[in-house]
Amino acid sequence: MRKFTGDRLVVATHNTGKLEEIADLLGSFGVTLSSNADHGLPEPEETEETFVGNARIKAHAAAKATGLPALADDSGIEIDGLGGKPGVHTADWAETPQGRDFVMAMERSWAALEEAQAPHPRTARFCCTLVLAWPDGHDEVFAGVMPGQIVWPMRGEQGHGYDPIFQPDGYDVTFGEMDRWQKNRISHRADAFAKLVQGCFA
Repeated sequence: MRKFTGDRLVVATHNTGKLEEIADLLGSFGVTLSSNADHGLPEPEETEETFVGNARIKAHAAAKATGLPALADDSGIEIDGLGGKPGVHTADWAETPQGRDFVMAMERSWAALEEAQAPHPRTARFCCTLVLAWPDGHDEVFAGVMPGQIVWPMRGEQGHGYDPIFQPDGYDVTFGEMDRWQKNRISHRADAFAKLVQGCFA
């Protein structure tokens, strides 16, 4: 396991919310973070069929372009009643000509569960894979999971994506009803980050 020894890290994303979350999680390590947007980097095409494959594409592209270590994540929701879909295609299910519409994606997913007469509880999990890549081509991989179930109707205005229909195990509220920072402490990304910190920063 290679330790992170630098003081600058590129987060391979254009999502400012994700950058804020990662800054919060790595705040105590004295690392200066920048994003793809700060370096004028395009989003590479995600051509893999696994979370780790797509995270690797993003991390290595950013590390190669900047000469700095780069961190990327790929995440999504796997719904058991849909055979694990949408999985790596979670964002694709929300694509429209006008941009991403996750309300439409959630409605589509629930309709598919109803059509399949999927049994209750309709178990699912949020998955996050983090890849920390160095310019020399080395990388370390950390996967996190948050199990739960799909509920209907949608509940809560917090979060993003599928959060309003995902109720994590051990809670009676959805991610959409949770305070953002409370969710960040228990989420699939937090699980992966705990492993990243233990592996590369501790």
